[in-house]
Amino acid sequence: MTTGVAAQVIMRLRSSRLTLAVAESLTGGLLGAELVAVPGASAVFRGGALTYATDSKAEVLGVDAELLASSGPVHPQVAVQMADGARSLFGADLALATTGVAGPGPADGHPAGTVYVACTGQGRSPQVRWHLLAGGRPAVRAAAVQLALALLLD
Repeated sequence: MTTGVAAQVIMRLRSSRLTLAVAESLTGGLLGAELVAVPGASAVFRGGALTYATDSKAEVLGVDAELLASSGPVHPQVAVQMADGARSLFGADLALATTGVAGPGPADGHPAGTVYVACTGQGRSPQVRWHLLAGGRPAVRAAAVQLALALLLD
């Protein structure tokens, strides 16, 4: 089910004549699905990459393999590089990325609920936010989608 926030994102992108791509890890496609549930999304949404496995972040999105090896996939710079990779891959003006640990337990040295969302765009400073979310796996994933959309609106 789409949210008002996703509709706001699509409307704002349309009025600004900007396009969007997404790179997802812990959200597993939920972010893209939330966007395409909005009628008219095809005017601005270019596509998404679901890079759940760590190596796919490097292979598909061009995330620095050394960064992944040293810091793991749950890292602010990984989120930024994922967004940059999606923007490049899909030829979009802006991109959102999600990475983190949905749970139920910790992973890669981070507690469940650890989330990074990033937004990048040509000629714009990358924005990345860290969140530690409460709740089970579905709640963390759903909240990460809303946090990514809110980051874009900000």
